Amino acid sequence: MAHTKPITIGVAGGSGSGKTTVALKILERVGFDRIAYLSHDAYYRDASNLPPAERAQLNFDHPDSLDNDLLIGQLKQLQAGLPVETPVYDFKTHSRLAETRRIDPQPVILVEGILIFADKGLRDLMDMKIFVDTDSDLRFIRRLQRDIGERGRAPESVIQQYLRTVRPMHLEFVEPSKRYADVIIPEGGFNEVAIDMVAARLRALVGETEAA
Repeated sequence: MAHTKPITIGVAGGSGSGKTTVALKILERVGFDRIAYLSHDAYYRDASNLPPAERAQLNFDHPDSLDNDLLIGQLKQLQAGLPVETPVYDFKTHSRLAETRRIDPQPVILVEGILIFADKGLRDLMDMKIFVDTDSDLRFIRRLQRDIGERGRAPESVIQQYLRTVRPMHLEFVEPSKRYADVIIPEGGFNEVAIDMVAARLRALVGETEAA
């Protein structure tokens, strides 16, 4: 059988916007067995060669902190029907682990991350671009809770990073990238109506692809 190119969608939004929740709800509604899920967070550049104090000062909210060439290459492989070995990133040590995660090709590829629309090379590979739009105060509270609870960060460290890099980089790169979105979802994962509409459209497209 001839290979049918999968549908590639991107889910972007500011840190703490709820984009991961939106992505997971799309996965649930369309089917985990139909979607190859790639998180941009896995593609941070390895900083294990730097002392811990220097790692903590890196700007992880600038596009240059991410290995987009690797992500673009792996996206193209999946679109060609080939499996990929994606990196695994440890946020506590700011380093890329030796292990990898195998992703098999599926009818839908879903890429999620704050800066995926800021890179033209990535945008050009996407058939549908979704931006999750959430108020800045809610995004900050969610980030604070996540970094303390899941990444072992001290509250003062999270606050300083937010003021030093997260907020200015959001204003410089993330917010302007919203103009490239085909769909804007306010309120993140709480907007069930918008998520249902996107999922229904994807199920229809997948059905057309599988019937071809």
